[in-house]
Amino acid sequence: MGLLGNRKPHIDVSDAVVVISGGARGIGAATAAEFARLGATVWIGDVDAEVALTTAACLDNTFSAPLDVTDPASWTEFIETVRQNHGGPDVLVNNAGVMPVGAFDRESQATTDLMLDVNVAGVLNGMRAVLPGMLDAGRGHIVNVASMAGMIPLPGMVTYNASKYAALGASLAARREYDGTGVSVSAILPAAVRTELASGAHLGGTLPTVDPDDVARAVVKTLRTRAARTSVPEWVAPAWDLVDAFVPEFVERIARKIIDDGRALALDAVERTSYLSRIDRQAAANAAHHDLRDAK
Repeated sequence: MGLLGNRKPHIDVSDAVVVISGGARGIGAATAAEFARLGATVWIGDVDAEVALTTAACLDNTFSAPLDVTDPASWTEFIETVRQNHGGPDVLVNNAGVMPVGAFDRESQATTDLMLDVNVAGVLNGMRAVLPGMLDAGRGHIVNVASMAGMIPLPGMVTYNASKYAALGASLAARREYDGTGVSVSAILPAAVRTELASGAHLGGTLPTVDPDDVARAVVKTLRTRAARTSVPEWVAPAWDLVDAFVPEFVERIARKIIDDGRALALDAVERTSYLSRIDRQAAANAAHHDLRDAK
């Protein structure tokens, strides 16, 4: 078996079993399509099981099952379903995420909890679900879809920023912890992606905009590069060297030069209605789930 770098076994995408959270729509669906096009066996998990089923039906060798990324038991059931049917998984793409944006002082506790549960706990739950099998096999690759909001502080995104900084930090820490085991961890940092998640949020004047297909190709590319951090678009990457080298106060001064704070907080309420309605339902269900767990 070929090695890449420090004991990173080669994973042939055409033979790989790939699981993708939040695969029903947007980046997740585009990533499923790209892996399927290259011959992988793909399983998409999503809390919207019917939409996931429809997405999977449109792609070759792609399957779906319900997945609530905030629930470790749901992850266990999902991964067990994959293993019983196709073995593996060889690749996990932790993609599920939510992005309600707006003034932090007017953000509800339910919305805060949902973002942290999906964007942070969801990533940790996913890694924990696949790591034992990958470590036993001595091979595997985990891709956590973070965001450029994990590097740049953005007004109107206090909790979202916190969640994506956490996702990036978890990726880099896990990458070091499992170095030498045959399991690699990569983080993807997309700019503003043209999906429902960003609908009505005027991020075009804040961050570069990219399509879901751009992110999907970057995710697949990490099977070859095993890069710690991949930016989409790639031309942004050199800026992170500056961010890493300077103190946060300097980064903030740079951010103020390139980010229109007022525009970042301006939302198109009509355009974003559909997405926010779905997020409100998820937040209510998540809060009820918290109450049920606390009562036990």
